This record gives sequence, structure tokens and C-alpha cells, in this order.
Amino acid sequence: MEDHPDGEWVVQVVTGSATDRSYRCPGCDQLVPGASPHVVAWPADGLLGAEAALADRRHWHRPCWDRRAARRPRR
Repeated sequence: MEDHPDGEWVVQVVTGSATDRSYRCPGCDQLVPGASPHVVAWPADGLLGAEAALADRRHWHRPCWDRRAARRPRR
């Protein structure tokens, strides 16, 4: 669990897997290869329902997650 200005987040560090699946990083809008180390995060209040938690999970590059509070809103 991590506490941030926008609420509590469940954060898991993924070391990478043998999958070919890629994910879109919400921080930079670039692909995160599933086989690379990255962060999976979702709002802690999503834990009330397993389906909600799965729907709210996002895969981030670690630097993007670390800098997300400093990002400007997109237009």
C-alpha cells in the first residue's frame, strides 16, 4: 500500500515474466513490455470487489509511476 495525494494505492513491483503481452503506460502512453520490470497499481478502494480491482489495474514504467504526481494534466 502506498499513500499519495490522490488516495491510497495497492502497488506491486513486477520483475517481468515470460509473456509476450504488452501494456499501455498511463504515464507516458508508451508500451510496457510484459517481460520487463514495471509497476502494477490500482486504487485501494478497488479491493472491495475483485472485478473492480482487475478493471482498475494499470501497468506503469517505474519512472512514470514515481513522477506521476508532477505530471501536468493532458488536454
